[in-house]
Amino acid sequence: MINRREFLATPLAAAAAPAKGKADACIFLWLGGGAAQIDTFDPKRRGDGKKVAGAAYGAIDTAIKNVQVCEHLKQTAPLLDRCAVLRSITHPIVSEHAAAANLVHTGRTPSGTLQYPSIGSVVSHQLGSKTEEVPNYVVMGYPNITRDPGFLGAKFGYVYLTQTEIGPNGLVRPPDVDSTRQDRRETLLASMREGHQNRNAGDAAIQAQGDVSRQAFRLAGPRFMNVFALNRESKTMRESYGGEFGQRCLLARRLVQAGARFVEVSFNLNFLNGSGWDTHNDGQTNQHLLIRDLDKAFATLLLDLEKQKLLETTLVVIATEFGRPPEFDAGGGRGHQSEAFTMVLAGGGIKSGLAVGATDDLSKKVIERPVSIPDFHATIHNALGIDPLKNLYAGDRPVPITDHGKIVQELFA
Repeated sequence: MINRREFLATPLAAAAAPAKGKADACIFLWLGGGAAQIDTFDPKRRGDGKKVAGAAYGAIDTAIKNVQVCEHLKQTAPLLDRCAVLRSITHPIVSEHAAAANLVHTGRTPSGTLQYPSIGSVVSHQLGSKTEEVPNYVVMGYPNITRDPGFLGAKFGYVYLTQTEIGPNGLVRPPDVDSTRQDRRETLLASMREGHQNRNAGDAAIQAQGDVSRQAFRLAGPRFMNVFALNRESKTMRESYGGEFGQRCLLARRLVQAGARFVEVSFNLNFLNGSGWDTHNDGQTNQHLLIRDLDKAFATLLLDLEKQKLLETTLVVIATEFGRPPEFDAGGGRGHQSEAFTMVLAGGGIKSGLAVGATDDLSKKVIERPVSIPDFHATIHNALGIDPLKNLYAGDRPVPITDHGKIVQELFA
């Protein structure tokens, strides 16, 4: 028999600890520039591209009842039951891309005394390595301080990739350096590094740099470098992913399959429409080309992960720094809007096939279930089995993983 206090504590404890997702890796698709929610995952009535505010395209039905998306997401639409569409993301930073991107990546506004770690670095820190031969955290397409490890240190930084078919240049041995010569170099470097670390035993930064140096040599081995052999994939598979962004998504799948924990794939290919997702003025004219590329790559990634039996353990995220308003500017494009926009989550064991939150008739304001950026972070961490309330430490200073973020519990019901 339990007493009254124990009886009351049991449901309270259950309510305080929602179920976690099954993900052990995350692919983070970054639509830098501010993707228009009204033209993608939160379509509304049509505008005229000039004076009448509204969506630029028609809407189509999806695998989720009563949930539509833009007509250019035709491959994604029948797969939306694998997704949760967060239509009520909101934050206050509307004017500056860099500040908004920093907020979305770190979950916080900058501090004068502390550099906060990016979400990729936190995931790397909390989940640890699956293998020492593949980096935990990889960024493709857009290196930036907002992706940095901050106070967690260099060990939890990212490996940056510029191309999909070769590894980082720093890990490729020059053709005139054979294995014997390489071994001699590594032995000499190891001796010098060990001496330097011993002389500076109390300096955490020097110790971390030494660890990173050792890791770099491990990454130069075949397990990581073979990830870039995209030609081992079938021609049909490669073509189904599409162009450069799609090939990055294919590489992301191969990285996760090899053991990476967090892979950010930046879709910053401005040459498609001249402006990327920052569709002021003429950038709006060919925005549909970006949306079609996203559609093809995202839909193929979901099906490929499913085929590889990785979707349940891989959280796929579509994120951007803010959205766009329904009104058109003088050049026929759109300005910035952070009060209401959309992110998408898929896989990772979350509850899918639903849209969370709602906006008004022109997607300008959240009218149901607002989700803050700390909430967004808390939800991603929970899907990865990470406690979003846990403290990290900047020296002796405790810093919660999220800034009071609350999990979107509908995804873990």
